Amino acid sequence: MRFVRAWLRLELDRRWRSLGVLALLVALAGTVVLAGVAGARREASAISRLQAKVKPAQISVYTNSSTVDWDRVRKFPEVEALSTFLLDYTYSFVGLPEDVIGFPPTDAETLTSIETPVVFDGRMWDPSRADEAIVTPVFAARYDKGVGDTVVMSLPTPQELRFGGGSGPNGAFTGPRPKITIVGVVTSAFFSDEPGGPGFIQVSPGVAAKYAANMIGPDSSANLFNYESALVRLRGGESAIPAFQARMKATFPHEKVEINDNLDQFREAQQNIRFLARCLLAFAIAALIAALFLVGQAVARYVSAASAELRVLRPTGMTPQQSSIAAVAGVAIAGLAGALLSVVGAYLASTIFPLGNIAIVEPDPGRQTDPTVFLAGIAVIVVLVVLGALASAAFALRAARRDAATRRSAVARTAARVGAPVPVLVGARFALEPGVGSSAVPVRPALTGAVAGVLGVLAAFTFSNGVSDSVDHPERFGQIVALEGFVGADGEDFLSAAKIADAVRDLPSVSGVNDSRQGIATKAGSRATVVLYTYDTGSDALPVVMLDGRLPNAPNEIALAPNTLDQLHVSVGDHVELTGDTGPRQLLVTGRSLMPNGPRNGYADGGWVLPETYDSMFRSFRFHLVQVSLTPSADLDQASHAITAAIAAKVPHAAGYGLRPPDRPSEVYEMDDVRWLPVVLGGFLGLLALAAVGHSLATAVRRRAREVAVLRVLGMTRGQTRGVVVTQASLLAIIGLLFGVPLGLALGRTVWRTVAHSTPVVYVPPTDVLAMVLLVPGALIAANLLAVWPARRAARLRVAEILRTE
Repeated sequence: MRFVRAWLRLELDRRWRSLGVLALLVALAGTVVLAGVAGARREASAISRLQAKVKPAQISVYTNSSTVDWDRVRKFPEVEALSTFLLDYTYSFVGLPEDVIGFPPTDAETLTSIETPVVFDGRMWDPSRADEAIVTPVFAARYDKGVGDTVVMSLPTPQELRFGGGSGPNGAFTGPRPKITIVGVVTSAFFSDEPGGPGFIQVSPGVAAKYAANMIGPDSSANLFNYESALVRLRGGESAIPAFQARMKATFPHEKVEINDNLDQFREAQQNIRFLARCLLAFAIAALIAALFLVGQAVARYVSAASAELRVLRPTGMTPQQSSIAAVAGVAIAGLAGALLSVVGAYLASTIFPLGNIAIVEPDPGRQTDPTVFLAGIAVIVVLVVLGALASAAFALRAARRDAATRRSAVARTAARVGAPVPVLVGARFALEPGVGSSAVPVRPALTGAVAGVLGVLAAFTFSNGVSDSVDHPERFGQIVALEGFVGADGEDFLSAAKIADAVRDLPSVSGVNDSRQGIATKAGSRATVVLYTYDTGSDALPVVMLDGRLPNAPNEIALAPNTLDQLHVSVGDHVELTGDTGPRQLLVTGRSLMPNGPRNGYADGGWVLPETYDSMFRSFRFHLVQVSLTPSADLDQASHAITAAIAAKVPHAAGYGLRPPDRPSEVYEMDDVRWLPVVLGGFLGLLALAAVGHSLATAVRRRAREVAVLRVLGMTRGQTRGVVVTQASLLAIIGLLFGVPLGLALGRTVWRTVAHSTPVVYVPPTDVLAMVLLVPGALIAANLLAVWPARRAARLRVAEILRTE
């Protein structure tokens, strides 16, 4: 080992620059891989880490009157904590959109003993103050309003509260206008930002207490929305939900109580964010593959050079094992240094995670250390570098002993038979024949890299095209409802749905109209709830998106959404028993459909039934709404104005009432977050191809200098010499295109089909025509640009000196 130490000191003194470059290459590749893996873990755990900090409510309880005694509910043995909030839509903030208002809390428990918040800036409100509020991070960023800033509330008068509308100019409220100071930027599991949303502002409980007449009123049942609901944390967690449901039903038998399992919603959100986490993991794997080629070639070159020098010392008694250890020692040190630097780089890069909309639930933004990934990463990087160096040393040793005939290429033989020009013939041999001994070149890695690069780029852009298509076309998510309007809630209509539907039915931009009631059914023996929508048949029926089967056309049939089918453990063709207000009903599942994204369901949850089926299951409705689909050529804003005008003309007492676009599913925003990842993945694989081809060209010129010199002596000109390298580069690119284009298109479509079915969205075969058109000339141009420097070097070889040395 003394000899190895002596050689290592010599190497560090002579080649510290080369080892430093190698360490930086390892560090760069390792940073990308470790940051991607750690980022994927951080993405996937964001919701669970938030829940661990905020004591989330397991259930939310919604009622439709003020007769529920919440103090009595607090004493239920199942209840660990309970806080009440007001479903209030009859107030606003001056200069801010309506959708930033949060439900005002009505007791001091909110965000105190339940849903305890993560405070990013400032502090929590004082629940006794009537002039304080907290905001979410998205609100603070979007409206540039943080701690210390003020907003002005616009409250209704008691009369306006009763009728749910303002009496001032343009329907403005004319009640009190308290000035509210923002005291904190916070988040919790329930009171959090939503994907694509503008954020929220939550006033303190003291506001509802001081302005009770303007927010709650003397009789909240006089208004359809202003009534108290509750968040509940249960002793025993989700297992206590059935007992709580039974006790609520026994205690308030005449109340319509809706109990939502919040943790179910969080699990669905967790399932959705795994998509981005998986994409990040795929990104890290692609980076690892690229690193194995890029850094592996640098390691191989260094070890080969060292092995050649060490072979000279073999006559002094140095064993092959000592030669291998000595050749690898410097690389191992560079690998360890690079691994340590990559951990530093990954830690600095962690500030960009989580990506996209998942950042809204991140409880610990900023840089983070992931000891599991970082420690394992150091070990794996060092092991891979050492194993690669040992393999290169063994290969170099075998190459020195081998003197067999080189493997001939069929393409080169064909070129010779047809009398191809010398540059073409020699270039084909350099591209496809590895050679022997010291003249051997990495042909297979170059070919593999070229194919993988083209395949990866096209697959990535094909997949990205599928993602973009789904984001740009809401119907892929089943969102065929372009405009909707609520005309009733909790069994009470404030407008006639039939008159509203008739008013808009004949407009040229309208393709479908649905007078839809929404009710919530349950399955016996399960906590699963199913949000059911009525579906009107006829010539102007909504064009519901079906993934399988058909819509119901008989009173004993139902079409269910994918998540609901999974939750109920049924399939198309099975029977399912669902219970509404009037008792259980056996229904045949006729299809798997996508749903409108609604206030109580996502686009992949719920089901469609005919109106007569609904009437047999429910005495009332949770929501009553009019849904409208538009023709493909219709402009949304123009159609919305036309609908508002038609309603005002045909239903005079509804003048000013209009339909609005429904909220987009959160999955659309999550899909939008990953548009750029496939492109980055393609970039990494494209870099792999460029590095493999470039390395092959440079190595061929260096290691086959003697062959080029002989050909020059036999009459090959400098121009023909450059043509050899150009032919080699072009042939590698052509082979990459021949195999990479069909494989890339097939791979991109296969991956997108898998993602589309698991999301779920409607699968439409993606084809990025622009990428396919540009890829062929782009690959050829890139390969020939890589050939410029090696070709120039080949043309300037000192022929006499090379031959004299040989």
